[in-house]
Amino acid sequence: MLVDTQPATHQHLPASPEVREEWVNSQLIGVVMDGAMPALLAASGALPIMVYLMLGEVHPSVLAVWAGTLGAVLIYRFRMIGQYRLRYDSVEGPMRMTFVDRYGWTWGAVGLLWGLSVAITFQQASVQTQFIVGLVILGHGMISLTSFAPYLPLLRQYTNTLIGAALAGLVLPDLLGVVQETNRQLVAVIVLLMLIFWWLLRTAGERLHQVHRASFELQFSNQELIDSLTQQTRAALRAVATKNRFLASAAHDLRQPVHALSLYADWLSSEPEMARDIAPRILQSTRAINELFDSLFDLTRIDAGNYKVRLQHVDVQQLFADVAMQFEPVARSKALKLRTHTRPTTIWADPVVLRRMLGNLVSNALRHTQAGGVLLALRYREDMLMFEVWDTGVGIAREHQQAIFQEFFRVSQHHGTEDSLGLGLTIVSKLSMLMGYQLALNSVEGRGSVFRVMLPAFTQTQTDEAPEATLVRVAG
Repeated sequence: MLVDTQPATHQHLPASPEVREEWVNSQLIGVVMDGAMPALLAASGALPIMVYLMLGEVHPSVLAVWAGTLGAVLIYRFRMIGQYRLRYDSVEGPMRMTFVDRYGWTWGAVGLLWGLSVAITFQQASVQTQFIVGLVILGHGMISLTSFAPYLPLLRQYTNTLIGAALAGLVLPDLLGVVQETNRQLVAVIVLLMLIFWWLLRTAGERLHQVHRASFELQFSNQELIDSLTQQTRAALRAVATKNRFLASAAHDLRQPVHALSLYADWLSSEPEMARDIAPRILQSTRAINELFDSLFDLTRIDAGNYKVRLQHVDVQQLFADVAMQFEPVARSKALKLRTHTRPTTIWADPVVLRRMLGNLVSNALRHTQAGGVLLALRYREDMLMFEVWDTGVGIAREHQQAIFQEFFRVSQHHGTEDSLGLGLTIVSKLSMLMGYQLALNSVEGRGSVFRVMLPAFTQTQTDEAPEATLVRVAG
């Protein structure tokens, strides 16, 4: 199994306008549904009163159809509210928009049916009944402001059907010649007042909607700010903890060779005849100190964003020969085979960076291999070049395959393997990110590992001009 070993970059990005709009609309729908039950109860209570007033004044079949249809829609809306509480109340975003798409027609249906009460009573019922019907229409219009204004599409749908049906009930009898000549002026006045009332509903509704929307947009922005500050605080704490661990581990690793060097120096001063035996040990301690400082300097430059990269043509065969020459003595001292495999290839890269990465991987492989050998190879895949370092070493347990790329992380010592500073793989990981390469690991504990450095096709883009040193900045 290939494991992507590049650390994830956690950076808080502002939400897109689409995400913001989706969240705000979801909250506005929630406000509408929170007030849906009281409005529905009020409508359910008004229906039997309206039917009682119309009895004997409106044609029984017309009244039965109107009241039955309105009652059925109101019962359906009770069911709709139950569905919302069960399935949609606890979720946000697209789910609530789906709810409106599914049940939004009920707002228009209720508005239409209440508006039709004007049509079945105007010029047919008593003046008192017509007056009460007019009051009910006005009341529903006012209730719609507080109930539906948070989500403007529902408010428009309800008020358009409510007032539109009421206007139709006033105008159609006149067009059909049912209204007496003396009442036409009154009808015109009522129609004008209804149009003014309609305009006031829309204007007031839009202003109330803007108040609700501004409130939730501010809430969304505040939450974004809180999340950003929380994330930055956590990142700062992690950075402090990492630096503390880094300094503690560096001090610990530096103390050992320095202490050994002082002991060898004291030994040499007291027993100069042992110089031949002591000199290799002094050299080994000095080499360990230099290796640690080189690694620390590399990490510091990468994290500070001033690691210079010079891209040029690189002969892979020559690169492999240089790496093999550097580590052949180490492999020979452990009776290991160090092999390379590639065909004549020229790539576009920084030879110093690439040699550093491959050298660290080969060094790590030799350090943790007791028998067998190490293979450095170049493979070709579609749109990608792949450097691979195979070993027959102790392998890496799955639970450690992510952590080994952290600074100073070392797996518990295996028998026959050498201790390390725990920085080589960290440098490989950081250089991979800096260069835009992909780094992967496949390992089986007890059988060996293969590290892959993959060069995507876009990293091979080059110009005809000779490249100059490029200052590459990476976030620390």
